[in-house]
Amino acid sequence: CGNGELSRQLARRGYMGAYTGVDFSPALLEQASAAQPPNFRFHQADLSSQDWDASLQIERYDAVLAFAVLHHLPGMELRLRVLRKIRLLLTATGHFIHSEWQFLNSPRLKTRIQPWEVVGLTAPEVDPGDYLLDWREGGQGLRYVHHFSEAELEQLAAKAGFEIIESFLSDGDNHRLGLYQVWRVVD
Repeated sequence: CGNGELSRQLARRGYMGAYTGVDFSPALLEQASAAQPPNFRFHQADLSSQDWDASLQIERYDAVLAFAVLHHLPGMELRLRVLRKIRLLLTATGHFIHSEWQFLNSPRLKTRIQPWEVVGLTAPEVDPGDYLLDWREGGQGLRYVHHFSEAELEQLAAKAGFEIIESFLSDGDNHRLGLYQVWRVVD
């Protein structure tokens, strides 16, 4: 849920249903939960843990949104485990809506790619499509990012029990920095 911008937009537009925001950062959750309707709940969770969904009380959702999330989860096994749990949280007619950063579509962002040796790894030790980016706003920082192809996402969707029903690029100066997809639950 990040800083809660989506939940604030839903509330401003009169959304009256339930909303559950999940994030790893206590600071972002504090921002997100400020001045929200009582039916909007927020939970801290580490998606890399086996039981990240335990605090959600086995609820079923019509939709799960994950903007700029999957590409920060290292390893196909972890991504698949998270997606299978999301699939179980959805109703039979539920949708998973997500965005994945397409930073390789930006010449400027490509210059931020760092060698894996900076963190003591080598390229053969990571998955194809894994990158380490210099992410510095007022300092120095490194960020793990997986660059998804549409074919890779199609395979991931099928393995997790979904089918892709919509896919488009948006965001950034060239409108190609974010790949957005809507997945539908399949039996």
